[in-house]
Amino acid sequence: MNAPRPNISPDSRPTIRQLDEAAANRIAAGEVVERPASAVKELVENALDAGARRIEVAYAQGGKALIRVVDDGHGMLPEELPLALARHATSKIDGSDLLNIHSFGFRGEALPSLGAVGRLSIESRAEGHEGAQIAVEGGRMGPVRPAALNRGTRVALRDLFHATPARLKFMRSDRAEAQAIADVLRRLAMAAPHVGFTLADVGGATPRQILRLEAEQGELFAALEARLARLLGRDFAASAIRIEAEREGVRLSGQAALPTYSRGAAVEQFLFVNGRPVRDKLLLGAMRAAYGDLLPRDRHPAAVLFIDCAPVAVDVNVHPAKAEVRFRDPGSVRGLVVSALRHALAEEGHRSAPGLSQAALGAFRPEGAARPAGGGWGRPMHPSTGALAAAHAAQAPAWPDEHANGQAAGLAEAPAGFAGTGLSARIDPDAGPVEAPLGAARAQLHGNYIIAQTSDGMVIVDQHAAHERLVYERLKAQRAQNGVAAQALLIPEIVSLKPGEAAMLAEKAETLSGLGLVIEPFGGEAVAVRATPAALGIVDAAALVRDITDELADQGASRTLEARIDAVLSRMACHGSVRSGRRMSAEEMNALLREMEATPHSGQCNHGRPTWVALSLADIERLFARR
Repeated sequence: MNAPRPNISPDSRPTIRQLDEAAANRIAAGEVVERPASAVKELVENALDAGARRIEVAYAQGGKALIRVVDDGHGMLPEELPLALARHATSKIDGSDLLNIHSFGFRGEALPSLGAVGRLSIESRAEGHEGAQIAVEGGRMGPVRPAALNRGTRVALRDLFHATPARLKFMRSDRAEAQAIADVLRRLAMAAPHVGFTLADVGGATPRQILRLEAEQGELFAALEARLARLLGRDFAASAIRIEAEREGVRLSGQAALPTYSRGAAVEQFLFVNGRPVRDKLLLGAMRAAYGDLLPRDRHPAAVLFIDCAPVAVDVNVHPAKAEVRFRDPGSVRGLVVSALRHALAEEGHRSAPGLSQAALGAFRPEGAARPAGGGWGRPMHPSTGALAAAHAAQAPAWPDEHANGQAAGLAEAPAGFAGTGLSARIDPDAGPVEAPLGAARAQLHGNYIIAQTSDGMVIVDQHAAHERLVYERLKAQRAQNGVAAQALLIPEIVSLKPGEAAMLAEKAETLSGLGLVIEPFGGEAVAVRATPAALGIVDAAALVRDITDELADQGASRTLEARIDAVLSRMACHGSVRSGRRMSAEEMNALLREMEATPHSGQCNHGRPTWVALSLADIERLFARR
């Protein structure tokens, strides 16, 4: 703490001085250009603002040696080139209104910042005018010279950070920087589906094309869906649902994947505000809240969401990199994202990701394909039939006498040839409607899996996982209708909070009361907890309140209490659902299938795992080489 500060002398007063323009540009460049991907972002955004219909990006050594961006946009006049390299010179705004912004760029800092830390050259030609070029190195600008090129602009940035070599030490490997460039271009390509993009690595002896996207045709949403299918793959496209909602002048659109198509990290979450790619904590939290009880903690949703609002309703001038935004009414925007995603996911009912069917198909192996080289199958890796039967009998509920021999209506006893194979029940082939989405139950295997026949294939259902989700949704519906029962505390618990937190909690008191948590101001920065949710049992009220205030301060909303109540309901649903090993009658199995078809989110259990898998007749025939 007492170490001397080398830049400030205790014996003399420091003198205030004006930094020269080159130093000021290098300082500004540190905020605008963090790495090669930042330079690509700025240059491609300039091309999009110029009305380009095709943009070509090339790099060498991860962008450290070369970044080149070529577009067919409006171009610049020869006399405009020196002005384009001056700080805070821009064609996007006139400076009178910093809120009504309709373009990507507006600060006028990108080109002079790049020229301050690298060797920058610009060639440009506007339609009906001669082409021209200019170069700048380390902040020193050269003269304007004639250039031969078609309409548009070609920008080449060489030896990035050569003027600030210390920054080079913080660069990652060429491969990591190249990956960051590709990620930036993919995000911008999502924002502009009607624009064609190419990305190439020209650092080797032979140029290597990394990405090629043709301009998509059709109306905006059709073009966006086609672009997302190319960038994120067919599995995402098959699992995605369309999102469209509007509230108080804010419009939400895009695509969100079903919960059964989830990722191990947040690598497929793309957010855009008025067409601008952003990484906004509020919106990411809203997305996570919408999938709250549909995914386990270690899984992440996949979505591409566009928020469009009046430019004056959002501040994009928060940071020079323009990756952060600030909404005038953040609560309304967050509520729109959460409600729209939840509503769209609920409308999908029992649907699950189509990729699961292909995964199931790939799990099948032809007879003898997996036989070990020694000729024998080795030791069995599964419990014996007797052990399974004993375990199932221990947890199965008592059956009525008429079910004792499996003779429920429509249920036939398994033939003697099936003894010990795991076939729990076989059903009359005429029972149940095969034209229903999940078909008609035909058999129960291993006391847990229902085999249903559909009009064009078959469905395998995990009876415990499926019923667990049905019971959980039923409990949530009852909670929504009747509210959460509150358990009054004999002695109210007084919780002391940080400055401002008591007022923040008071604003949410009514919402918390609906969830069973009753709090009242207790003077100063303290609140009195008078009741807690009965479903939680004995609870540390002070810790619960502090968790809620932390989440409110961080995200503007809190799901802590609701999530804890949902966890209790989920455990209740698990214990109250059909257990593995329970033999079910034909009526029970078909009733389960029909309820799944009518229940939101029944395509996945409470832990985010799929509840059913479908195989088409074509898939089955392919297994037997009939196609």
